[in-house]
Amino acid sequence: MRYYLIAGEASGDLHGANLMKALLKYDEQADFRFFGGEKMAAVGGCLVKHYKEMAFMGFVEVLANLQTVLANLKKCKADVLDFRPDVLVLIDFPGFNLKIAEYAKKQGIKVCYYISPKVWAWNQKRVLKIKKVVDQLYCILPFEVDFYQKWGMQVHYVGNPLLDEIARFEADPTFREKNGLQDQKIVALLPGSRKQEIERLLPEMLAVAKHFAGYHFVVAAAPNFEEAYYRSFGMPDNVSLVFGQTYQLLAQAQLAIVASGTATLETALFAVPQVVVYKGGALTIAIGRMLIKIKFISLVNLILDRALVTELIQADCNLARLLAELGKLKEGQYRQAMLQGYSELKKLMGNAGASERTAQHIYQYARS
Repeated sequence: MRYYLIAGEASGDLHGANLMKALLKYDEQADFRFFGGEKMAAVGGCLVKHYKEMAFMGFVEVLANLQTVLANLKKCKADVLDFRPDVLVLIDFPGFNLKIAEYAKKQGIKVCYYISPKVWAWNQKRVLKIKKVVDQLYCILPFEVDFYQKWGMQVHYVGNPLLDEIARFEADPTFREKNGLQDQKIVALLPGSRKQEIERLLPEMLAVAKHFAGYHFVVAAAPNFEEAYYRSFGMPDNVSLVFGQTYQLLAQAQLAIVASGTATLETALFAVPQVVVYKGGALTIAIGRMLIKIKFISLVNLILDRALVTELIQADCNLARLLAELGKLKEGQYRQAMLQGYSELKKLMGNAGASERTAQHIYQYARS
């Protein structure tokens, strides 16, 4: 059968690739065409557009790149119609994907949505649109099921694909030696994969490295940027870079400073005490505060429905606060409480196998 997949970010590329691998177990003749990245391309099929040309962060950034966004939408609609898939599989990226879902639905194409839109965060009435344009919705966060059911929508909780990735992970015993880390205590720095967030958060993280003795700091660098780009921020002597080795880094880290997003959940699943940070454009934040209806920004706190990890947002993301919060996590009761909370989080999230469960359901639905 013919599958058209759309992923607009690095995380979507990862989860899309795993979903494609799982689909091939049920449908050996699967024909894939997609918006995505290198990981999806490595599975097979035709990469139409890379996510690097699509990922814009925040209200203001989207408006500033509106012509590009509109051109991408036009290209995608035409390509979907030309390919005429048996099923369209949308992966997260709701600002773009819900528009494609609406178009595909009008064309009589079956629409599956993997990693459901986070409409519980703001403008919850968007659920009514989702009910109209999405045929099958797959949730990866436990609390999303109740949310959607309250709006009268039946959804599938398939577990979280991060659990699949972590279950497959194997620690490299030579990681420290390869990266010149020896027996040093490590603070992992995860500044995100988008240019806007890296440029706002990495300078704050590097400032901490200059004042936090006894630890070596390691930046989890995004593969879509060159080493020279990171070096341009000015790296203190106790800071190293690693590319494409985030899980290897987390497996060795004692502490972490993490950009709000999926990485906060990954860090928790690796049981690394963390401080969560976020900085956005002033106008984006102002709009967000008017619209967003959630108590927390980190997935860890949202799933647990309580403030387990500290979130430093905008002006609170500064050297003094970062040093204070990171210092509290070095040892003692505060650290142990966070690790205990992580254990609760793992129980709530369930077991690995999200990609397999989703692929099986999509395949059966596409055949129906």
